[in-house]
Amino acid sequence: MTRDQLEALLAEWGEPRFRSKQLWTWLYEHKAGSFDEMTNLPKSLRARLAEETTLGTLTLATERQSTDGTVKRVYQLSDGQLIESVLMPYRDGRRTACISSQAGCAMGCAFCATGQMGFARHLSSTEIFAQAATIARELAERGERLSNVVLMGMGEPFHNYDNVMAAVRRLNTDLGIGARHITISTVGIAPKIRQLATEGIQVTLAISLHAARDAERSAMMPVNRRWDLEELLDAVREYQAATNRRVTFEWALIAGKNDGLDEARSLGRLLQGLDAHVNLIPLNPTSGYDGAPTDPEQAARFVAELERFGISATVRVRRGIDVDAGCGQLKSEVLRRRRTPPEGAP
Repeated sequence: MTRDQLEALLAEWGEPRFRSKQLWTWLYEHKAGSFDEMTNLPKSLRARLAEETTLGTLTLATERQSTDGTVKRVYQLSDGQLIESVLMPYRDGRRTACISSQAGCAMGCAFCATGQMGFARHLSSTEIFAQAATIARELAERGERLSNVVLMGMGEPFHNYDNVMAAVRRLNTDLGIGARHITISTVGIAPKIRQLATEGIQVTLAISLHAARDAERSAMMPVNRRWDLEELLDAVREYQAATNRRVTFEWALIAGKNDGLDEARSLGRLLQGLDAHVNLIPLNPTSGYDGAPTDPEQAARFVAELERFGISATVRVRRGIDVDAGCGQLKSEVLRRRRTPPEGAP
């Protein structure tokens, strides 16, 4: 519930107004995991809360922990839909949650496991927010803090724009995540990039690019047939003029496909004049796409070529490979297990 909804519920129950503040403090400052922990609430109220409400909307379906500390989860929602969330701990103390905005995805990007499974439904703002809130509570229990949130999980955030923005504002106000530590990743829905420029919130915008020419990008990412590179880059310029914010461009490095020096030069020319950073991500292979990740030496050459055009770039360390941390991969496995009868079953 939002704070207003919580106040309305307790008022309906005949509780004094200050009870909602106490309950809110337990939820978002103390990160309480149960109503029993809320010791300054009357036992009768705690009992009613436990009987008539739940803490959170997510049921854990499966979890895996990587050797690098990455935790990948599949949650089941109230209607049975499955979504994924990832916690990535870093040595510098950052704790980043990667969360989903949809169950499935309608964008159909060729190399993405989520795109291969199709679209089921939008998540509510609560279902989006709850993923980060759950991780924040668990981190608090061991004396750590959720520092960053990226909407790079299942789904296209701008296809579910209103719910995403409502969740983002709660991440900022209720969980205390600084706006600049919240990243929204999009395949490039140009009208929504322009709309984001009017929101007055300094989130980080990341755009999945993966090709610097329309023919190649349209083959990989069908969204490019609706909003081509020219229109996408025009929207980015409008966004930067309004916000003065750097934009990150994501590029999945696929061996022999988009990792050559010619592609790097095309990308360098495309982005010249923008305040841009390129996040290079060696491909996470999926069963539905015949591609392999670029080797480190070729990735380094790609970075050096971009730098000749004045474009900063870094190769992101792939995390959670041993636990299927790529978008949609673990959910796909869970679905396969559910469809496969146990050995010996009729």
